[in-house]
Amino acid sequence: MSDLVFSHLRKEFPGGVVAVEGFTLTVPSPRMVVLVGPSGCGKTTLLRMIAGLETPSSGTIHLGAERLDTRPPRDRDIAMVFQSYALYPHMTVAENLSFGLRVRKVPAATIDEKVRATAKTLELDALLERRPAELSGGQRQRVALGRAIIREPRVFLFDEPLSNLDARLRTEMRTAIRRLYDRLQVTSIYVTHDQVEAMTIGDLLVIMNRGRVHQVGTPEACYRRPVDTFVAAFLGSPSMNMASARVDRGELVFEGGDRSPVPADLASRLDARPDAAVVVGVRPEDVHPAPDRLARPITLSGTLLLREPLGHETLTHLRAGGIEMVSRGAREFAAGADGRTPVFLDGTRLHIFWKDSGWRIDAGEGGIQEPAGVASSA
Repeated sequence: MSDLVFSHLRKEFPGGVVAVEGFTLTVPSPRMVVLVGPSGCGKTTLLRMIAGLETPSSGTIHLGAERLDTRPPRDRDIAMVFQSYALYPHMTVAENLSFGLRVRKVPAATIDEKVRATAKTLELDALLERRPAELSGGQRQRVALGRAIIREPRVFLFDEPLSNLDARLRTEMRTAIRRLYDRLQVTSIYVTHDQVEAMTIGDLLVIMNRGRVHQVGTPEACYRRPVDTFVAAFLGSPSMNMASARVDRGELVFEGGDRSPVPADLASRLDARPDAAVVVGVRPEDVHPAPDRLARPITLSGTLLLREPLGHETLTHLRAGGIEMVSRGAREFAAGADGRTPVFLDGTRLHIFWKDSGWRIDAGEGGIQEPAGVASSA
């Protein structure tokens, strides 16, 4: 198997719009890589450059020793699954699955064998004689997947394939796609703006914004150690709570006036910039109504705003640290008649960023990519 290698890839459209800037990444084979970011961040443009539907303005794409970006799309041996299914409405499921093989003049017996094997893998056996109009959205998407995998390509590309499905079908299909990848073990590039899809499907996340890569890493690493405030805010639902603060004589002073000792592991960095403005981030699951079981609790004075019971947990909206923050957990905050309540942050799980640049103050360590740099996988 061959690694997929991008080197300084750039795409500028007429009018000066830069969709992708300086994209450099090595994808070891096989991997399920998820390109994730808000709409317009360049992820679909990047996918189309891999497929040959867009031509890079500069930079290269290699699959092993073979340069892809100079080859016509038909010669790249890459299969793409589109958001719109792109099925032929007048063909049956079997005919849609076999179309690419028939174009390549594969023997009929081989085609029949591959169609039946693919249909069995995707649980389409009973639907082979139906046409797309007779199928549900989930069934159509499985046919689109089948048409891609039946070719046995070297790389799979997925362009937001689940965005047209309802919530239940999205859950079912992302499980099906992940199981399919685990079975086939073919390098796959998956584009989505849905962070749940990204976190559950990907081995490796590439988090993009405005054409640039902000962070490359495993879903767990990107969630637990976001490189900057963009990644911190983008990953997670509800979003990370982020409060402005300043450094004063070894303490963090929040806008609301609460003070907390600077975390010991970050003291030397913060001491080097006294009076520095920072952003303190904390995930909703690390905001608690009581200090028990917290190794290093940080206490803030808060006001209860709203409770959202979800059955298995409660989302609590509070005013603390100068911001409105959200707590997620099964335990509820006990507020007085005036709505005041103490709020306890897990001091071992704070994320601190420089306010002027947005970078994590320890960016560059532990495999974290600096947002201004070019991202590359290890």
